[in-house]
Amino acid sequence: MTAGTHIRWTVPVVVETIGAWLLAILWVSPLLYALWAAFHGGAYAIHFDLFAPLTLDNFREALSQAPFLRYGLNTFILVTMLLAAQLVVCTLAAYAFARYRFAGADIAFALVLVQLMITPEILIVENYATLADLGLVDTIVGIGLPYMASAFGIFLLRQAFKSTPKELEEAARLEGCGTFGILWRVYVPLARPTYLAYGLVSISHHWNNFLWPLVITNSVETRPLTVGLGVFGAPESGVDWSIISAATLLSVAPLMVAFLLFQRQFIQSFMHAGIK
Repeated sequence: MTAGTHIRWTVPVVVETIGAWLLAILWVSPLLYALWAAFHGGAYAIHFDLFAPLTLDNFREALSQAPFLRYGLNTFILVTMLLAAQLVVCTLAAYAFARYRFAGADIAFALVLVQLMITPEILIVENYATLADLGLVDTIVGIGLPYMASAFGIFLLRQAFKSTPKELEEAARLEGCGTFGILWRVYVPLARPTYLAYGLVSISHHWNNFLWPLVITNSVETRPLTVGLGVFGAPESGVDWSIISAATLLSVAPLMVAFLLFQRQFIQSFMHAGIK
């Protein structure tokens, strides 16, 4: 909006603005409650008192009752391993679909797109049986293996690669670049916003994934944060909302900090990816 431009507060604009604020408040209210309860004693968890004393005891108690640092390390290893594998697999597959014509290419790509319509929960039993045969149950590799070939990533990068002018590829070939040189020096740099957008989606999804890690893990050494938090907050272990809220903040803090630090880059990457 340029200087001197004024918003016309018509009825539709007012309704949309009020609706947007209501949705924003509704969306952020659980986080606001978690922030309040985590920094106050149990007596103030459900009683709002502006002058209630602040405390960090809930975080110390949460860390003493469950190995959240270990859970955090497991989650970091999982999302890093998954993202690295997805970027390699999706890049190679997307480049093949975007620039090579081979027998059955359309059928193969259609089969990739079919994966977008199948929810992962449908394949839990088959995936578990396969990983049991491979001896990968209760391993971090076992958690990530079913997700290393992402249909969404292949589709997104294929669209980005198809929008790259072929003249750039031809110029790179004249300079002596081979297939992988062209991919690395031409296609990957031009698709950087798409890579960033996909990376954010992948990290967020697998950081918060719960059902499959719950099924495939049995020990502290492999549990990610979501499963560890679910076990920690189970009713049979007693419910203290202040401590549970502190544990929840420990689980989501890395994503929140990353978003606050890089929110401008996040928004720009999604805008560029959407434009392409």
